[in-house]
Amino acid sequence: MRRLGLTTVLGLFLAFFGLAPGASAADPAPAGLTFATDAATTTPGGTVQLSMTLTNNKTYDVLFVYQTIEPTWLTTQRPDLKYSFTGCTLATATGSTPCAGTGPSNLGANYGATIPPGQSRTVTLTLQVAADSGCNGNIGFYSYYYAEFSDTTNTSGGPVFTPETRVLCA
Repeated sequence: MRRLGLTTVLGLFLAFFGLAPGASAADPAPAGLTFATDAATTTPGGTVQLSMTLTNNKTYDVLFVYQTIEPTWLTTQRPDLKYSFTGCTLATATGSTPCAGTGPSNLGANYGATIPPGQSRTVTLTLQVAADSGCNGNIGFYSYYYAEFSDTTNTSGGPVFTPETRVLCA
């Protein structure tokens, strides 16, 4: 009787863990947004190129994108840091083309949707730090986005944070 109880417990243990689902890699988000800058630091009067890349990870086209970009809370706590977005370009196969609007919202139109499956679009904003800006502070942003696909599904994501740009004293 004692062996039967031990065998039963062992059998249940193996059955329980044998039937448990195996670990697998998570599917990527239907659309992914990433940021990069061409410089980690600048001085008052300088510029930094902030690139945003939207990647379509689905098997259907991205038909529409809506995106916002706002300063982080820490950036807003330094009112002496003066900056603005002064330019916008979309990278294309034939070179860069100007975009419409540079923020703080409606950036999605800049991606030139339709974005085919597996492809990306990169939009670069020019961040201009004012010549009379304060220094020894960081400028950073966060973004939310919404994308619609040709199979009538949609996805949203965020917040996605940009790398911070340190404004150094000249």
